[in-house]
Amino acid sequence: MSPMLREVEMRQWSVGSPAHPDEVRQVLGRIMAEAQLKGFVVRTADGAAVHAMATGTGPSVVFIHGSGSPGLFWLPVLQHLESVRAVVVDRPGFGLSEPVAPAATSKETAVGWIDRLLDALELPSAILVGHSMGGLWSLRFALARPERVRGLAMLGAPSLPGTQAPLPYRLMGTPGVGPLISRQRETPKSVRQFARMVGEGDTIGAHPAMVDLLVAVGNDPVAGRALHEEVRALISPAALLSRSGFRRRARITEADLQGVEVPTLLLVGDRDPVGGADVARRHQSLIPHSELKVFNGGHAPWLGQPHQVASVLADWVQRVDANRT
Repeated sequence: MSPMLREVEMRQWSVGSPAHPDEVRQVLGRIMAEAQLKGFVVRTADGAAVHAMATGTGPSVVFIHGSGSPGLFWLPVLQHLESVRAVVVDRPGFGLSEPVAPAATSKETAVGWIDRLLDALELPSAILVGHSMGGLWSLRFALARPERVRGLAMLGAPSLPGTQAPLPYRLMGTPGVGPLISRQRETPKSVRQFARMVGEGDTIGAHPAMVDLLVAVGNDPVAGRALHEEVRALISPAALLSRSGFRRRARITEADLQGVEVPTLLLVGDRDPVGGADVARRHQSLIPHSELKVFNGGHAPWLGQPHQVASVLADWVQRVDANRT
């Protein structure tokens, strides 16, 4: 691990103002303790504190989570990944990371934050694994800074050709409806309902700690504001009447995919409402150096098949690392 990364006890964590609620700290602290994980803090060049965890040994792989969840949501797959050095980060405002002011565009926000993150981690380059919005951020970074990305793995990335915004996000992006949804308190029942809507209704129940995690983060006002900003930047106000539901200016084009220069792994659940196997095959046909693996699952296929997803990831990472120049 970089000497700049200092391990800290969860009780010592402080992100300044606005602070994440004690409930979030306690739930994350309990789950991390049960998994024998410790957090560490790095500060990026703009002064923002980023909370992260690291586990395993081997090539450095940075895991970037999606909207509405923290980095710890990767835990089921991390428990089966020992042959890579998995560095799991909380994106701005989520988990225990400080929020940051969004840049002029969502692309600039993503590229700038990952650039500063890798600097803070003292990683000239890294393999990126991104889920959902984290996948979109990772893709944007790979397009803008290919020299810093040794490999790119994506699961359920939105706003790519043929993808569609799930109904909950279309509702959140609709004026007059989104604010009403944001006022609803998250409960285990609402988490399970959301899981069903993204193809994981049969899998989330096997991970009670993840339900607790999503409830806590769902009731975190800091994370709520971060989610609102992301939805506003990505989802069209007319999403309920739109085929894809995404803003035109936020969409990734076929030309973008054809311009990806780094080795790419696409992992997709065949029940993912964002885009299943057929959509992923289209993406693979466009990305020059890409591989595709389809799982029986939804938007987060590692919930149902953590060992299988970990095995595919580990094999791909080892091959990418072996081919580095």
